[in-house]
Amino acid sequence: MADDVIPFHLDVPESVLDDLRGRLNRTRWPDEETVDDWSQGVPLDYLRELCRYWAEEYDWRATEARLNALPQFRTSVDGLGIHFLHVRSPHEDALPLVLTHGWPGSVVEFLKVIGPLTDPAAHGGDARDAFHVVCPSLPGYGFSDKPGDPGWGVERIAAAWIRLMARLGYDRYGAQGSDWGTTITTLIGRQDAEHLAGIHLTPPLAAPDPATFDDLTAGERAALASLEEAQRREDGYSLEQSTRPQTVGYGLVDSPALLCAWIIEKFRFWTDCDGHPENALTRDELLDNLMFYWLPGTGASAARLYWESFRQVQRVFTAGATDLVTVPTGCSVFPKENPRPSRRWAEKRFTDIRHWNEPEKGGHFAAFEQPRLFVEELRVFFRLVR
Repeated sequence: MADDVIPFHLDVPESVLDDLRGRLNRTRWPDEETVDDWSQGVPLDYLRELCRYWAEEYDWRATEARLNALPQFRTSVDGLGIHFLHVRSPHEDALPLVLTHGWPGSVVEFLKVIGPLTDPAAHGGDARDAFHVVCPSLPGYGFSDKPGDPGWGVERIAAAWIRLMARLGYDRYGAQGSDWGTTITTLIGRQDAEHLAGIHLTPPLAAPDPATFDDLTAGERAALASLEEAQRREDGYSLEQSTRPQTVGYGLVDSPALLCAWIIEKFRFWTDCDGHPENALTRDELLDNLMFYWLPGTGASAARLYWESFRQVQRVFTAGATDLVTVPTGCSVFPKENPRPSRRWAEKRFTDIRHWNEPEKGGHFAAFEQPRLFVEELRVFFRLVR
């Protein structure tokens, strides 16, 4: 039946891994950048070394085994096959929680937090903070199906997640999201408030409030400067993916070196890494996430979500939103995140903020970079709404 939930097991053929290694070894490299930093993109020396490691030393089988040790499933929602992790807590009264990733992330972002969230007592926490965790792969990402027709934007994904949680038997649950997951989680709050305990966002998307411009705090001035800097130097990827995802998709699906550069660049600029991505995450962790794009060939299909929804989301955190979000909301704004709205800006859109915190370290991939801080943020907020 269409609504069956079917166990899923990763078993990538060795021939696929051999093909990856061969493509990496046959890469036709460009000439070196003419600067001594990352301002023109990923430096040649670093990318060559990372791709060498990917071909010669990286162990996908270890990550595959780690994923297969967790309960994985697929089910059809609104006509599309969705891959997800569903890890139930040993505590039956745990609160169900759906975690939603974005681009260029994957469910790999959450592997370090699943244990502490589902079994806090085994990780030095309190059993009363336990969650049943559901981590879906976005449509067109990871091992979910690739949409064959337009229309799979953020609203439809939010509706699909609502159906997924109901199918799993959860009539009251929490939702958390980052990147695309922030918008999807917010839309779940709009579409399914009657079943939600609350939503947690890293960060909330809310535009700067012009009414505050004559009395800006230091943090608000820095947030505005970061938005302006991103428009000048960081938006190339989003312009391409939101206008011509198919064009860039040919290279992203065919060339592992291009895929690596395209995604690792964002881990350099979006993490709290002090200038180098491997200061925030290990080389293996970066490649684990990358494999969720290479193995299923999702470079083009993942980019299409920008074509579907990026303009409307960008308007929310630059020009403003007219939709009010009334469900209980927790907000964590990590210091290297962008955008970084202030609480008074966010309160114009989110009318019931129960928890607001600005942790001392971390960036765009909070669960991946700072799992301890991320878990504590969720525990603190959801204690207020369980």
